Amino acid sequence: MNSQDTRPDYKNPRLPVERRVADLLSRMTLEEKIAQLTCLWNSRPQVNPSTNFETDRGDFSPEKAAEVMKYGIGQIARQREQKDPRQGATFANAVQKWLIENTRLGIPAILHDEILHGHMARGSTSFPQPIALATTWDPEFIAKVFTAGALETRARGSHQVLGPNLDLGREPRWGRTEETYGEDPYLTSRMAVAIVKALQGPGPGIDQDHVIATAKHFAVHGQPESGTNIAPANYSERVIREYFLPSFKAAVTEAGIMSVMPSYNEVDGVPSHANKWLLQKILREEWGFKGHVVSDYYAIPQLMDLHHIASDKPATAKLAIEAGVDTELPDPDAFPTLLQLVKDGQVSIATIDRAVARNLRAKFLLGLFENPYVDVERAARVTNSSEHRALAAEAARRSLTLLKNENNLLPLDRNALKSIAVIGPNAAGVHLGGYSDDPGRGVSVLQGIKDKVGERIKVLYAEGCKITKEGGNWFADTAHLADPAEDQKLIDEAVQVAKTADVALLVLGGNEDTNKEGWADTHLGDRDSLELIGRQNDLVRAILGTGKPAVVVLINSGPLSINYVAEKVPAILEGFYLGQETGVGVADVLFGDYNPAGRLTISFPRSVGQLPLYYNRKPTARRGYLFANKEPLFPFGFGLSYTTFAYSDLKINPARIGVNGQTKVSVTVTNTGKRAGDEIVQLYIRDLVSSVTRPVMELKDFKRISLAAGESKTVDFTITPDKLSFLDLNMKNVVEPGWFDIMVGTSSVKFETAKLEVIK
Repeated sequence: MNSQDTRPDYKNPRLPVERRVADLLSRMTLEEKIAQLTCLWNSRPQVNPSTNFETDRGDFSPEKAAEVMKYGIGQIARQREQKDPRQGATFANAVQKWLIENTRLGIPAILHDEILHGHMARGSTSFPQPIALATTWDPEFIAKVFTAGALETRARGSHQVLGPNLDLGREPRWGRTEETYGEDPYLTSRMAVAIVKALQGPGPGIDQDHVIATAKHFAVHGQPESGTNIAPANYSERVIREYFLPSFKAAVTEAGIMSVMPSYNEVDGVPSHANKWLLQKILREEWGFKGHVVSDYYAIPQLMDLHHIASDKPATAKLAIEAGVDTELPDPDAFPTLLQLVKDGQVSIATIDRAVARNLRAKFLLGLFENPYVDVERAARVTNSSEHRALAAEAARRSLTLLKNENNLLPLDRNALKSIAVIGPNAAGVHLGGYSDDPGRGVSVLQGIKDKVGERIKVLYAEGCKITKEGGNWFADTAHLADPAEDQKLIDEAVQVAKTADVALLVLGGNEDTNKEGWADTHLGDRDSLELIGRQNDLVRAILGTGKPAVVVLINSGPLSINYVAEKVPAILEGFYLGQETGVGVADVLFGDYNPAGRLTISFPRSVGQLPLYYNRKPTARRGYLFANKEPLFPFGFGLSYTTFAYSDLKINPARIGVNGQTKVSVTVTNTGKRAGDEIVQLYIRDLVSSVTRPVMELKDFKRISLAAGESKTVDFTITPDKLSFLDLNMKNVVEPGWFDIMVGTSSVKFETAKLEVIK
């Protein structure tokens, strides 16, 4: 260090981060340390009080800051609420300026936000939900989406995002299924690595275009008991490690994620926020995680209120901090009691220092001590820019999956049609799903079709029926079914409209009332049925009765049991929630300007009685039911195209390897249709005889390829030991000698098979 540099070590950017952390920690009082473990949301220093999600609480208040940030603060939650990009950036700068100028050590705050499908903020670009993005099977493309989201977030003054969601969607009754990348651990792991790298940038620090990513919800959150949010997840250690943990492990060991959020639920009687096995043994000791752990909102006091493993808030704070939770979100509730717990000798100062150091390390890696402020005009310039809108439109196109296309009804021929009836409760509105703000722009399916066809085709519209009275409000505590009498009038009107059109497009599904995060007993979001809500099937039946060709587009949060639609409607497109450019993507696919290539990443059940229905089942898992088809309505990996593909010449070279060896799998894929298209080539493996039961098949690799009409390509995969290994009777990861089926194809039910022998 320059002998004339009188700055303390923690303010010297030329010094190693660990030295800066140690220096700053040594200067802090106990009160200042505890402040770094807490966050402000409802108690954010703003002029107006916190009343609800929909009210702007005004500008930064220095007077309130002096009350709530006297000793500094670790994090600020969701500072952008009800603010446009300029206002959000201005508020963020005011927070940092006050902390730097008015606290003893001048420690900046980490501002965190949500990024489920783009920055959750007013005016920010809203991309498709994860369950939709996953159907692209394209980690490189999804990385572009989250690179854009990271930029919009950081530009507005936030530094950490509470995502990605790495839960497995193995329970479609669960209202948060839309937040997942599907039911498969390998696919979710590949998405995890791509997304984390996109959010955090090249490293080792976080530059001004990127943010800290937070892997959530750790762990076993996506298959809750009875399908209800935060319910117990009592699975064996083997199942947990082989299915629920791989996506988190990949985020830590391959992508270097810097933060993790525990889940609300319990595993084997231990809530995750008090689970040393998860947060210390696995996360830190086995995987080498070096970052900080943030609580889910209110999860620490819930150790007392919901789980009843603590009698008071000090007890919850002790459980959480000693288990490895480093920050309490979203407000100071339990962790302020750590001050007295330390003074009373019930919590060691070493435990506090460990957590504080992890939080300070993140602030140094973010460069907050050198660059605490953001450019207000840059925030406005990059938010929902033309480039990001174009990316959102491309994401919408790529996220559509063709489930049925009888007699090649799709794509619609613009030259042959004179009129089209756009009908249905999801036709005229834009449904973004959960963790969404108002992007300031939204293209409905109806508007997208009008924009596409212009004056050439007459576009008619009828609502057809309603799904809920509320119309889709994720924040609302209520959800009421529509009035049957009113629905019948709407159905009758829709029939008259359909009779005058050449083709009927039915836009159906669900909305933000029918599936969402059930965060309280007074705010439910899970379902005990996956049937279409209300009288949507009646609407379909009535429109089909007109004799007009019909197409269904589904806008919804997860798999639906659309048995009648699947049987009777000639063409079906599944979109899930497609983001702000929904109508652009749907219109491009409907009229053939984009050839759909989406493939499902979650199985569609015929009824909830089939659940669980994930494809990677054990051999004895699906004997069947009386009077019912035991197979899924639409299987994992399934999706059609406007062209066709053929697989041939599947080879394994060498076909015999040692337990530590590797081999190459190759297959020729040919576009046998008349137009260009993308195919998702999927590789599955089955261990035919093993010391522990293994799934009938497991996805172990995939590639998305583009083929011109008549073109063939050879696709290569490499099978390495990690793709053949499993946990044996002693919970050791091994490759056992024997025979394996290597399956390559277009879905989990349509593939070519070859044999691989593994020898000692």
